[in-house]
Amino acid sequence: MKILLLTSHLNTGGITSYLLSLTRGLIKRGHQVFVASSGGNCQSMIEADGAVHIQLGFRTKSELNPKIYAKLGDLKKLMADEGIDVIHAQTRVTQVMGFFLSRMTGKPLITTCHGFFKPHFFRRLFPCWGVGTIAISRPVYQHLVSDFFVNPEQVSLISNGIDCGKFAAVTDELREQKRVEWKISSTHVIGIIARLSDVKGIDVLLKTMPLVMKVYPDILLLVVGDGPEKDRLKALVEGLNLKAHVRFESIVNQTAEILPVFDIFIMPSRQEGLGLSVMEAQACALPVIASRVGGLIDLIDDGRTGYLVPPENPKALAKKILDVLEHPNDAKQVGLVAREAILQSFSLEQMAAATEKVYEEYTRR
Repeated sequence: MKILLLTSHLNTGGITSYLLSLTRGLIKRGHQVFVASSGGNCQSMIEADGAVHIQLGFRTKSELNPKIYAKLGDLKKLMADEGIDVIHAQTRVTQVMGFFLSRMTGKPLITTCHGFFKPHFFRRLFPCWGVGTIAISRPVYQHLVSDFFVNPEQVSLISNGIDCGKFAAVTDELREQKRVEWKISSTHVIGIIARLSDVKGIDVLLKTMPLVMKVYPDILLLVVGDGPEKDRLKALVEGLNLKAHVRFESIVNQTAEILPVFDIFIMPSRQEGLGLSVMEAQACALPVIASRVGGLIDLIDDGRTGYLVPPENPKALAKKILDVLEHPNDAKQVGLVAREAILQSFSLEQMAAATEKVYEEYTRR
């Protein structure tokens, strides 16, 4: 099968990680994959996996941007020349592109809903969800059905998958080695890898630090990522007098290189579609503390494969961090159970096979 994946860009982030995994999985299953985007720092990784990248030549968040429609002719020609069988869009802008491209070519449009959206009038009037929609978690599935009235029979629940072979279970030796590489001398390291946006709740995590430091005065919080909230978060660090205990690192393409540094991975989100970085941390057998919101409840069985805390609650989060640090053997066991759960239920192969079935269902109609 020949598949056209549409996305806005290929910079590091959740959707790009999803595409990297999906592309790799589909190619392993014998399909030919074309990825159309505005490019980004992960483009070479997509191409290294064997996909053909198509440069859209623009980047916009507005579905009314005329550049979107000007590119449709080129994509239609590409689809005809290459014999593309199915279109799979990932973002609102590319859903709109995919809708018109599907009408122009007669090929089915599949979309993936990666999170939660405000049900704006224009999105409801012109939904562009395609003939089939993939929801990455149960809460996202319910969001599509309840808030956007998508026919449940057209929605497939397919969780993100990760290439588990890229993530080794963290050992004491590996942790020590990686801390030397990253020039970290603190005895205890907690942290997050995420886009620095308000929805991730990193400000909540920062507010826990004075409470945790009372018991572990040498603790380091590692915040890995970039985004619109970076300056505000740095100002909060200054205001809370945490400069010696919080370190910001720019986003990394290979998260497996920095995850072993952590003792605990923390995701204090206000909302979350699923939580790809949480899955990667679990694949490394790290104990994870996360907010009890969105798709995170699909990943974490509280006390068995991780720990759940109420969102927007620095005291509850601090208490849980201290509890996990004070019981390292229990935390290690939780991490190992979580890794096994990821290997069994959230593999790249499972995601690719389930997505392939969706493509086959709609291309046969």
